Amino acid sequence: MNRNSTNGLGDNALALDDCINFVLTRAQNIVFLNFRDQLAPFDVTPVQYAILKCLWDNGDQSPTQLAQALNLDASTITGILDRMERKHLLKRVHSRKDRRAIIVTIKPSGKELQPQIEKIIAETNGAILGVLSQEEQNQFRSYIDRITVRAENFASEV
Repeated sequence: MNRNSTNGLGDNALALDDCINFVLTRAQNIVFLNFRDQLAPFDVTPVQYAILKCLWDNGDQSPTQLAQALNLDASTITGILDRMERKHLLKRVHSRKDRRAIIVTIKPSGKELQPQIEKIIAETNGAILGVLSQEEQNQFRSYIDRITVRAENFASEV
């Protein structure tokens, strides 16, 4: 694609490859497909892995805590938890402190996947980021963090 092309739309036209949304989405989609393929033997999707990771690292949590940690809305997290419960990876129970509150807890079958999945995730992450030096990886993460903060602030300004 010609990055300097305005397609006759004047100075305000932005080439698709210059649109941050398109560039990030394209990269994320390709990375997602790689992780999806690597996780397929475990019958776990990348977002299900993220939920498992939250539970492995932080113990039992509410659906709201998981949704906030992963920046997902409540209806999305509910559907994902439903599927994971059907796979016997986790269960939702009522809190002992407040019977109205629901707590997500990992089942032994979900805990058993941790070493294998974390190994695959580390290998895939390393293979994809391996194109960058350690310094470049650190810079990349810093840039992504800065873009994320700016996008969050921009949304509240509009």
